[in-house]
Amino acid sequence: MKATAVAPANIAFIKYWGKKDASRQIPRNSSISMNLSACTTTTTVEFSKDFSTDTISEGFDAQRIIKHIDRLRSLVGINERVCVATSNNFPASSGIASSASGFAALTIAATAALHLNLSEKELSALARLGSGSACRSIPDGFVKWDGEFAHSLYPADYWDLCDIVAIVEKAKKKVSSSKGHEAVETSPFFKQRLDAIPKRIHKIELAFQKKNFQSLGEIIEEDCLDMHHVMQTQTPPLMYWNDATKRIMEAVRDWRKNGLSVYFTIDAGPNVHLICEGKDEARVIESLKNISGVEEIILNKPSKGAQIVSTHLF
Repeated sequence: MKATAVAPANIAFIKYWGKKDASRQIPRNSSISMNLSACTTTTTVEFSKDFSTDTISEGFDAQRIIKHIDRLRSLVGINERVCVATSNNFPASSGIASSASGFAALTIAATAALHLNLSEKELSALARLGSGSACRSIPDGFVKWDGEFAHSLYPADYWDLCDIVAIVEKAKKKVSSSKGHEAVETSPFFKQRLDAIPKRIHKIELAFQKKNFQSLGEIIEEDCLDMHHVMQTQTPPLMYWNDATKRIMEAVRDWRKNGLSVYFTIDAGPNVHLICEGKDEARVIESLKNISGVEEIILNKPSKGAQIVSTHLF
């Protein structure tokens, strides 16, 4: 009863902020994302009658992980203890969707270890209960999340896009996304955001159909700024950006004026995702190297979703 899975983080092009049903992790709006090839979580799960207690890797939220494991144990009616080992290849809890990759990997590994034969739809719905955005890391490539589960819009090789992550702060963020969601209704601009999203979804789906990168980038950037405007006007306000974040945002606008087609997006954290086409990735990376405060650069391509692997962590 042992299995290991690898799952990608994902970057939301249309973001989810606010929950319709917090207990079931149902979002207030649909979202669209891209799975990330170079930001992954590997998780090994083993259930055994020989274990006297549940054991979770140090540095991870054991209580939250055990809560999710308990959901899965209840599905098969077992009480065997579990050992969970988890490893990220990118900074966790810093606004790069580590909870998405983490709970996607945990769900795939644990259900495999329990010999549960579940569909992608069922796995996505289960992952959502651990972390909402984890449901988007289950299907391949470019993904849409509606309600209880996510599904693939296009495979990873549909469009040669790049997500270049500029790490400007590796420390764990002071306010988690989960905590931030709780206060979303206090923003006077939240309803305005919800009203605008269906039109953005329609526009971004058209941009994907036509592979219109300028249209895609404009919508991505617009939605990012809109979400952060809501965050910054909540009570208490969430101010995730630091000085380096702002420098990158301004630089991206300047680069576009000089003919470099690149757009930014930022999740709930200070680190910046730069979205471009493959033909421009080298120029974007070289340009980023000149900005003060950039500690690390991670190049991502569109990726497959979570999957079982044969090499275990223990």
